[in-house]
Amino acid sequence: MTFHDLPAVNATLNGLSAILLTLGFIAIKRGNKIAHRNCMISAFCTSAIFLACYLYYHFHAGRTTFPANWFRPIYLTILLTHTVLAVAIVPMILITLWRAKTERFELHKKIARWTWPLWMYVSVTGVVIYLLLYQIFPQK
Repeated sequence: MTFHDLPAVNATLNGLSAILLTLGFIAIKRGNKIAHRNCMISAFCTSAIFLACYLYYHFHAGRTTFPANWFRPIYLTILLTHTVLAVAIVPMILITLWRAKTERFELHKKIARWTWPLWMYVSVTGVVIYLLLYQIFPQK
Protein backbone atom coordinates (compact mmCIF):
# COMPACT_ATOMS: atom_id res chain seq x y z
CA MET A 1 0.00 0.00 0.00
CA THR A 2 1.25 3.47 -0.86
CA PHE A 3 0.29 6.95 0.23
CA HIS A 4 -1.80 7.31 -2.93
CA ASP A 5 -3.97 4.37 -1.84
CA LEU A 6 -5.26 6.28 1.20
CA PRO A 7 -8.32 7.79 -0.54
CA ALA A 8 -9.49 4.27 -1.43
CA VAL A 9 -8.74 3.11 2.13
CA ASN A 10 -10.75 6.05 3.46
CA ALA A 11 -13.70 5.22 1.19
CA THR A 12 -13.53 1.60 2.34
CA LEU A 13 -13.55 2.69 5.98
CA ASN A 14 -16.56 4.92 5.32
CA GLY A 15 -18.34 2.09 3.55
CA LEU A 16 -17.55 -0.32 6.38
CA SER A 17 -18.87 2.21 8.87
CA ALA A 18 -22.13 2.46 6.91
CA ILE A 19 -22.45 -1.34 6.88
CA LEU A 20 -21.81 -1.54 10.63
CA LEU A 21 -24.34 1.24 11.27
CA THR A 22 -26.93 -0.66 9.23
CA LEU A 23 -26.22 -3.91 11.07
CA GLY A 24 -26.42 -2.10 14.41
CA PHE A 25 -29.76 -0.57 13.46
CA ILE A 26 -31.14 -3.96 12.42
CA ALA A 27 -29.82 -5.55 15.62
CA ILE A 28 -31.53 -3.06 17.93
CA LYS A 29 -34.79 -3.31 15.98
CA ARG A 30 -34.64 -7.07 16.58
CA GLY A 31 -33.91 -6.52 20.27
CA ASN A 32 -30.33 -7.81 20.11
CA LYS A 33 -28.63 -5.26 22.37
CA ILE A 34 -25.26 -7.01 22.44
CA ALA A 35 -24.98 -7.16 18.64
CA HIS A 36 -26.16 -3.53 18.48
CA ARG A 37 -23.50 -2.45 20.97
CA ASN A 38 -20.77 -4.35 19.14
CA CYS A 39 -21.76 -2.94 15.75
CA MET A 40 -21.94 0.63 17.00
CA ILE A 41 -18.60 0.44 18.82
CA SER A 42 -17.08 -1.07 15.66
CA ALA A 43 -18.61 1.72 13.55
CA PHE A 44 -17.13 4.27 15.95
CA CYS A 45 -13.67 2.66 15.76
CA THR A 46 -13.88 2.45 11.97
CA SER A 47 -14.86 6.12 11.76
CA ALA A 48 -12.03 7.10 14.13
CA ILE A 49 -9.49 5.23 11.99
CA PHE A 50 -10.97 6.92 8.92
CA LEU A 51 -10.55 10.34 10.52
CA ALA A 52 -6.90 9.65 11.37
CA CYS A 53 -6.16 8.42 7.82
CA TYR A 54 -8.07 11.32 6.28
CA LEU A 55 -6.20 13.94 8.31
CA TYR A 56 -2.86 12.28 7.61
CA TYR A 57 -3.55 12.16 3.87
CA HIS A 58 -4.72 15.76 3.58
CA PHE A 59 -1.94 17.06 5.82
CA HIS A 60 0.59 15.60 3.38
CA ALA A 61 -1.30 15.74 0.06
CA GLY A 62 -2.92 19.12 0.54
CA ARG A 63 -6.20 20.09 -1.00
CA THR A 64 -7.94 18.12 -3.71
CA THR A 65 -9.92 19.84 -6.44
CA PHE A 66 -12.83 18.68 -8.51
CA PRO A 67 -12.48 19.26 -12.25
CA ALA A 68 -14.50 22.10 -13.72
CA ASN A 69 -17.40 20.45 -15.51
CA TRP A 70 -21.20 20.30 -15.47
CA PHE A 71 -21.27 18.13 -12.33
CA ARG A 72 -19.11 20.40 -10.16
CA PRO A 73 -22.02 22.31 -8.48
CA ILE A 74 -23.64 18.99 -7.50
CA TYR A 75 -20.32 17.66 -6.19
CA LEU A 76 -19.71 20.82 -4.16
CA THR A 77 -23.20 20.61 -2.66
CA ILE A 78 -22.60 17.01 -1.60
CA LEU A 79 -19.16 17.94 -0.27
CA LEU A 80 -20.51 20.93 1.69
CA THR A 81 -23.30 18.97 3.38
CA HIS A 82 -20.93 16.06 4.05
CA THR A 83 -18.30 18.33 5.61
CA VAL A 84 -20.69 20.34 7.79
CA LEU A 85 -22.42 17.21 9.06
CA ALA A 86 -19.08 15.40 9.58
CA VAL A 87 -18.07 18.15 11.99
CA ALA A 88 -21.47 18.28 13.70
CA ILE A 89 -21.76 14.53 14.10
CA VAL A 90 -18.61 14.05 16.20
CA PRO A 91 -20.02 15.45 19.47
CA MET A 92 -23.36 13.78 18.75
CA ILE A 93 -21.67 10.39 18.40
CA LEU A 94 -19.70 10.91 21.61
CA ILE A 95 -22.82 11.93 23.55
CA THR A 96 -24.82 9.02 22.13
CA LEU A 97 -22.12 6.51 23.05
CA TRP A 98 -21.66 8.02 26.50
CA ARG A 99 -25.36 7.81 27.26
CA ALA A 100 -25.35 4.14 26.28
CA LYS A 101 -22.22 3.44 28.31
CA THR A 102 -23.72 5.08 31.38
CA GLU A 103 -26.96 3.14 30.78
CA ARG A 104 -29.09 6.24 30.28
CA PHE A 105 -30.97 4.46 27.54
CA GLU A 106 -33.98 6.79 27.25
CA LEU A 107 -31.66 9.76 26.66
CA HIS A 108 -29.52 7.56 24.41
CA LYS A 109 -32.52 6.74 22.23
CA LYS A 110 -33.57 10.40 21.99
CA ILE A 111 -30.25 11.52 20.53
CA ALA A 112 -29.60 8.30 18.59
CA ARG A 113 -32.69 9.06 16.49
CA TRP A 114 -30.74 12.04 15.14
CA THR A 115 -27.21 10.68 15.36
CA TRP A 116 -27.77 7.51 13.36
CA PRO A 117 -29.18 9.05 10.14
CA LEU A 118 -26.65 11.88 10.14
CA TRP A 119 -23.76 9.47 10.75
CA MET A 120 -25.09 7.22 7.99
CA TYR A 121 -25.35 10.20 5.63
CA VAL A 122 -21.75 11.22 6.36
CA SER A 123 -20.49 7.65 5.85
CA VAL A 124 -22.36 7.10 2.58
CA THR A 125 -21.53 10.52 1.12
CA GLY A 126 -17.89 9.89 2.00
CA VAL A 127 -17.95 6.95 -0.39
CA VAL A 128 -19.86 8.98 -3.00
CA ILE A 129 -17.29 11.79 -2.79
CA TYR A 130 -14.45 9.30 -3.31
CA LEU A 131 -16.20 7.77 -6.33
CA LEU A 132 -16.86 11.18 -7.87
CA LEU A 133 -13.39 12.57 -7.19
CA TYR A 134 -11.22 9.55 -7.96
CA GLN A 135 -13.25 7.20 -10.17
CA ILE A 136 -15.96 9.01 -12.14
CA PHE A 137 -14.27 12.42 -12.60
CA PRO A 138 -10.60 11.74 -11.81
CA GLN A 139 -8.10 14.56 -11.76
CA LYS A 140 -5.84 14.64 -14.77
